[in-house]
Amino acid sequence: MEINIHEAKTHFSKLLKKVAEGEEVTISRAGVPVAKLVGIGSPKAARPLGTLEGQIWIADDFDAPLSDEDLALFYGEEPERKKPVRVKAAKVTRRHARP
Repeated sequence: MEINIHEAKTHFSKLLKKVAEGEEVTISRAGVPVAKLVGIGSPKAARPLGTLEGQIWIADDFDAPLSDEDLALFYGEEPERKKPVRVKAAKVTRRHARP
């Protein structure tokens, strides 16, 4: 349902009743929608505790300190990497076949 601001002010309590029944109301100014009245729904029931008992496993070391590399990644930093060791390659010679 779409109504203008003047009607919304005049019939606000009636609009709230319609919203409580599940209807959405759009309020417009000069034909341009500016607001929407919607219901907040019913409160959610509390979930019972323990419904996943025996289905979840947590490692014994789940709270162990993180490595320096993992901490750096967690904070969005580049972890310090060890420089690769360069090994000098042996010189390779080719023997050309002579005619």
